[in-house]
Amino acid sequence: MRRITPVIILAVLAVALVVNFWPNLTLPGLGAEGEPRVVETKLGLDLVGGLQVEYQAIPVGDKSPDAAAMDTIKTIVENRINTTGVVEPVVQTQGSDRIVVELPGVNNPDPIRELLGQTGRLDFVPLPPDKYGTGSAPGSVSAVQGQPLPTEEVPLFSGDQVDQAFASQDSNGFRAVGFRLKSEGARLFGDYTTANVNNFFAIVLDGNVVSAPVIQSAITGGEGIITGGSGGFSVTEMNNLITVLAYGSLPFPLQEVSFQTIGATLADFSLDAILQAGLIAILLVFFFMLVYYRLPGVVACLALIYYALVVFAVFRLIPVTLTLAGIAGFVLSVGMAVDANILIFERMKEELRLGKSLPAAMEAGFNRAWNSILDSNVSSLITATILYLFGSSTIRGFALVLIIGVLLSMFTAITVTRTMLRFIVPNEWARRPGLYGLREDEFTGARAAGRPALRGEARSRA
Repeated sequence: MRRITPVIILAVLAVALVVNFWPNLTLPGLGAEGEPRVVETKLGLDLVGGLQVEYQAIPVGDKSPDAAAMDTIKTIVENRINTTGVVEPVVQTQGSDRIVVELPGVNNPDPIRELLGQTGRLDFVPLPPDKYGTGSAPGSVSAVQGQPLPTEEVPLFSGDQVDQAFASQDSNGFRAVGFRLKSEGARLFGDYTTANVNNFFAIVLDGNVVSAPVIQSAITGGEGIITGGSGGFSVTEMNNLITVLAYGSLPFPLQEVSFQTIGATLADFSLDAILQAGLIAILLVFFFMLVYYRLPGVVACLALIYYALVVFAVFRLIPVTLTLAGIAGFVLSVGMAVDANILIFERMKEELRLGKSLPAAMEAGFNRAWNSILDSNVSSLITATILYLFGSSTIRGFALVLIIGVLLSMFTAITVTRTMLRFIVPNEWARRPGLYGLREDEFTGARAAGRPALRGEARSRA
């Protein structure tokens, strides 16, 4: 295993360097629906600005939105946005009937605005043959496709009977949306399609006909597909419809009140200044490790550089949106990685003072510090997980960065640092007390234990 570990470390480093520095790197399967995605660094709204859209919940009849309805709307809006690939969205309720949505770094807002503006009311509506014709004589049904339903036809059932929605294809290979109905919807659909073969049937979303297929045969299994006309759905249309079906309809329709492009909230405090502050903090940590721990400190600094490269590569691959809070989480994780090294090196010094050889003291330092390192990091992971599960979008970004940082810091502190020291400590030049911040008398046992062959040679000559 000791021979394999350096290979793994170097392989991970090579991948991280490619991900971080290869220009316009495109990897398959990372985008929506598995398409290729350009690997890039995502920056949050507070660093790069973005878009802000304000919506008002419109009363329906004599019912007005209350606090519970606004919380439901907020959750549905957040879920819909998350499916679009926009990360770190900020969705807030404002007043008694307003929802404010902030989207970082969005260049084409129209598809998102269309998705958020949909109430999501889905109805399965029979089209009587005396008004719309049949499959052999379509009549006016071609004009219905994509248009508001011209008459007040009574729905057979609504979207609350849809159990699952997923990407599918029609008979021509075009994109479509497959659906699976709940028991009541499956029964109603089966009975109607059995009695109305060759008639048209409309699938209506928010009053507009999404699809008006002909019933070619009885559909008794509770499954079917929603087609998008002769050319099928676009990827955006398909994903939007699946999202609406998956997360349900809004309890009240939303009306867009305002839409504006907003600048970075830290406009007076540039990204360069933020990164410079973080760099200064990390350099101060490096300075402390070099002055206090000498040679092990050099190893720790190299391990931290390795750690930073790997963490940044993970951020770009996921991708993680870096906000000011996220950068703070990263700097905090660097401090925690150093903390693990401090525990190891202090234990290593204690073993050297007890007279152990340098290699033995190094191994004992890692082995005996492990329990403390594990307890500390598990406690941090529990706290960060709670923040991620129950915090706002900004807090979740901080927590996600911290979770990734803590997990990778354990790898670098235990594996990378240990592997480098195993290559260094057997060397004669590494057996000097000044390299470990120890006095000569504290290092006597390590020096003597490190030269058994020389002592044996001296006795034989005597």
